[in-house]
Amino acid sequence: MSYQLPKFRHPDLPVNDLGYTKADYEGAISTLCAGCGHDSISGAIVRSCHELSIEPHKIAKLSGIGCSSKSPTYFLGQSHGFNSVHGRMPSVVTGAALANRDLLYLGVSGDGDTASIGMGQFAHAVRRNLNMVYIVMNNGCYGLTKGQDSATADEGSASKKGDPSLWGAIDLCATALQMGATFVARSFSGDKEQLVPLIKAAISHRGFALLDVVSPCVTFNNNPESTKSYEFVREHAEATGTVDFVPLRKEITTDYKPGTAQEVTMHDGSSLHLYKVDESLNPFDRRSALNTIEDHREAGSILTGLIYIDEDSRDLHDLMETSQRPLNELDESDLCPGNKMLQNINASLR
Repeated sequence: MSYQLPKFRHPDLPVNDLGYTKADYEGAISTLCAGCGHDSISGAIVRSCHELSIEPHKIAKLSGIGCSSKSPTYFLGQSHGFNSVHGRMPSVVTGAALANRDLLYLGVSGDGDTASIGMGQFAHAVRRNLNMVYIVMNNGCYGLTKGQDSATADEGSASKKGDPSLWGAIDLCATALQMGATFVARSFSGDKEQLVPLIKAAISHRGFALLDVVSPCVTFNNNPESTKSYEFVREHAEATGTVDFVPLRKEITTDYKPGTAQEVTMHDGSSLHLYKVDESLNPFDRRSALNTIEDHREAGSILTGLIYIDEDSRDLHDLMETSQRPLNELDESDLCPGNKMLQNINASLR
């Protein structure tokens, strides 16, 4: 059986500032299970890139292995793409980002790809503050290999086929905070009104931006005993507040209800508006973010929304003072300093 996207598109589809419709940011038809949360995340990525008017050829999407890592096929079909091996996506992004700093790097991974075999790679990409958006499609199980528990499965949570998990879960948001991530957020695949502005803000952030998205596996982990099911997340999710992303080109007209409102100016000049519901959280303080995550974990709830952001983030290129011109654009005259310079370098080492 073959799957093809319909060639017909309504002639009055809205276009962005580049003249592109949302269809220009789509990919192939998904072959994931019907109702999979990963497809909702793919849709949110398409909507975010379209509304931000990002040129598709300026985006590089990368992934590892797993159901989540198949999903880049289903969005941004006109962008660069690389499907790496299991758990090794961060290394590929690091090499690509050092060679060409002008691209937007969008990494997609799963809870197994990140929290198990790829944990070491994930940790070092975070601590180096690699300039990328890292989206984890987190369903608490290995959907591609028939539903075994992953490292993010909560203690006591059970899939359709398994016994309750005996071990505590790895919280990727808390781990990223401890490793030095400069943007940390969590969302739910079934809440696009929260997820889309968070993706936009992550794209506009300079540095490592983690989005941990709870994405239920409808085949193996969507039963009442699972803490990653649609029903459980809807009943137990507590948002840090309302998030509103305002691009630089638009006039800021956001109107907040009475309460604590904060505005964050992103590195590209756009704004992220936060209406805080959880007064215990200071999204600019790493320790406050960690404490709030732990408080919600002990209460049995899932904290979603923007958890932490470093407004003064310096990414890997800033820290290493690399060339402002992408390395892949440098020719031999730029890379070879000449014999006289080489002699001076050798003399300084004697």
